[in-house]
Amino acid sequence: MITQVLGGLVILSILFMAFYCIKGYNMTVGFFLMSAIWIAISFAGNMIEPNSAMEGLTAVEVLTDVFQAGPEAYGRNVLVNVLFGAFFGTVLIETGIASTLIRKTVELGGDHPRVTVNMLCLVTAVLFTSLTGVGPYIAIGVVVLPIMLALGISPLVSVFAFIGSAGVSASFLNVVNFQQYQTIFETTSPEFANYSYNDYFPFAIVAATISLIVILTIVNVKIGKARKVYSWDAGQSTAKSAPALSLISVAMPVILLIAFNLPVILSFILSSLFALITTGHLKGGFVEASRKIAKYGSDGAISVAPMMAFLLAIATYNAAAAYVAPYLGALLSPVIPATTLGLAIVFGVFGVLGHFRGPMNLVGSGLALLHVVAAVTNWPIQFLYPLFIVTTIIPQGLDITLSGAVWALDYAKVQSKDYMRLGIPTSATLCVIMAIVVYLMYGSLM
Repeated sequence: MITQVLGGLVILSILFMAFYCIKGYNMTVGFFLMSAIWIAISFAGNMIEPNSAMEGLTAVEVLTDVFQAGPEAYGRNVLVNVLFGAFFGTVLIETGIASTLIRKTVELGGDHPRVTVNMLCLVTAVLFTSLTGVGPYIAIGVVVLPIMLALGISPLVSVFAFIGSAGVSASFLNVVNFQQYQTIFETTSPEFANYSYNDYFPFAIVAATISLIVILTIVNVKIGKARKVYSWDAGQSTAKSAPALSLISVAMPVILLIAFNLPVILSFILSSLFALITTGHLKGGFVEASRKIAKYGSDGAISVAPMMAFLLAIATYNAAAAYVAPYLGALLSPVIPATTLGLAIVFGVFGVLGHFRGPMNLVGSGLALLHVVAAVTNWPIQFLYPLFIVTTIIPQGLDITLSGAVWALDYAKVQSKDYMRLGIPTSATLCVIMAIVVYLMYGSLM
């Protein structure tokens, strides 16, 4: 009975975290606070009835695991990838490759606003398969959003189109995102360690395509009759274009990973060097080239510094989740479906609860649910990973807790409540569709 009561306290703490997110408080502080709350619940419960997750461990060893070993392991596996991804993103922006790709897209759209908007969404999605952090959202957004607004697209639809393309469709293919989520799975169960980006890619490409089609469908319905205004390109038309060959670098990290199975960091380094060489940014001698590379690395690190602090907080939260999982498991295991179809239905119907870092979101309170599901089922990661990714990426990508969305809403002067009125129904629809896709692709593995 006491185990179920403690499980109820864990549920209440998850509701508290959802409220915390809705209020817009600092997420990094919030996850450290939740880690402390969950450890306190675990210690209190262990004094009344032994906690299986704490068996054989002293209090100091538990605290070390949560607040020291957790962030250390996560930092070693994820943060380095984030840094090199940020470096590559900075290179794409500073060399003019990103703005050139967008400018060429607008030129191809010509006098057809609807065509231009659709192409901009596609290019944005391609760019953000490699870009990460709030910095790229700002750098690309200050180019894309004025174009959409000048074409007569409403601020709300413009923000939805931009964030949906970057935060949802592209996120399914983003290599850094994969590394982040895979590390979470690996710390949940060591047998999940061998799951690679190549294993995940078939689902990723399907998910990215379907989500972009749904987002573009909604955007086109909302556009109505857009009027053509071209004041957006003040200063843009005189900007120097990057060479056509350099544009290949945008997709290079994914190509190197899939086609040649190269390591993530090496893929980012080679792609960055290709971009710098083909745009002539390494001219001027070794000293000048070294200075530029160091600057781009530093600028990239600065742009993702808040994200890295957030990820370290997530690492402590993930470690703490292992100790409250027995209590949550006692409460939820009787109602967790015994079939892949049942679990897919649950994730599809309740996937919208991934909003505000809720109980279906891996980089939210869904970490505890992952521990429970992994503990009470023996389903392979090929099925579980995409299922959890659906209810993480889709709600998070259309949520006001996404840093890029916060900036875009402020930039375009859009009310968050108006954005959520459009984002939540879209998220709910996409979660159902993608849960069906997961079941059709992987539901028969058991």
